Amino acid sequence: MEGEFETPAVVIDLAVALRNIERAQAHLAAQGLAVRPHIKTHKLARLAEAQIAAGAVGITCQKIGEVEALLDEAPSIADVLLTYPILGRSKLARLVALARRVRLSVVADSRAVVDGLSDGFAGEPSPLRVLVECDTGGSRCGVQSPGDAAALARRIDAAPGLVLGGLMTYPAAGRQAAACAFLAEAKAAIEGAGLAVPVVSSGGTPDLWRMRADGVVTEYRPGTYIYNDRSLLARDVATEADCALRVVATVVSKPTPERAIIDAGSKVLTSDLLGLEGYGMVMGLPEVVIDQLSEEHGRLTSKHAIPLEVGDKVEIIPNHACVVTNMMDAVHVRMPNDAIEVWHVTARGRVT
Repeated sequence: MEGEFETPAVVIDLAVALRNIERAQAHLAAQGLAVRPHIKTHKLARLAEAQIAAGAVGITCQKIGEVEALLDEAPSIADVLLTYPILGRSKLARLVALARRVRLSVVADSRAVVDGLSDGFAGEPSPLRVLVECDTGGSRCGVQSPGDAAALARRIDAAPGLVLGGLMTYPAAGRQAAACAFLAEAKAAIEGAGLAVPVVSSGGTPDLWRMRADGVVTEYRPGTYIYNDRSLLARDVATEADCALRVVATVVSKPTPERAIIDAGSKVLTSDLLGLEGYGMVMGLPEVVIDQLSEEHGRLTSKHAIPLEVGDKVEIIPNHACVVTNMMDAVHVRMPNDAIEVWHVTARGRVT
């Protein structure tokens, strides 16, 4: 934890992050899959550029504001998939403006979204690419059957200002096989109607290293892989050495030998448990549990005396790195020469 900075702070080891990028790119490319990383994990223009430089075909974003902020800072980014249903006149106007700046694709899982997109793009010189979002077991957004996917694909194809971009899903962890079966059936039904399916997009870091070419999925959208976190350690798909993001906190109180308070609470570590005990892993202290968070305090407890004193600093691997990123206006980046740079989190401040 070299370097002087105030805590709580998020520290990124750039060498580890770049190694994670290269390793995942090589694995997916070996499977014949295009890589389209999800930048909501890091929200940093410089890391998005690094992912593209490593071979990614483009990036994935979750909000219009993420795309706007990234393009303002990194206009070289040329291809974006926005994986969220866009509704409302104001957002559609912003979407049209983005489509004039970058090769843009979006998703839809309902007629309402398709019709709104068509209204916004009917007068544009170039059609908007729209992928049908499919619920393949994640129980979030998405059409519910391959037949529904085919029906919505036909509606997209017939809609002024739109062109069918393919199929997209975010399957539940461990459910890639079921997802591929759904997507294969949907693809066959759409092609049977005489329509092309240029892209079949799936994603999820938990299944990244098990992903194999299947003749259906054409691109993969990993996100958390660039940093990794405690949830991925628990799934045995990353090691501590692969975790590029750490939260550095200071012990500000030690009321009893078995209890200490740090200056990182829910506004830094987040309240996500993801099925784990405690709100992060304190490096070097396996018996210590972060058992309670308030907004600005984290409570460390142990069955034995905690070997920390007021003023000591700790490193924490958070349960969920993506949410931690969104909490911070800036991160401290440890460069390969061990110097520390402060990077503004490019896409953090845009709300929608």
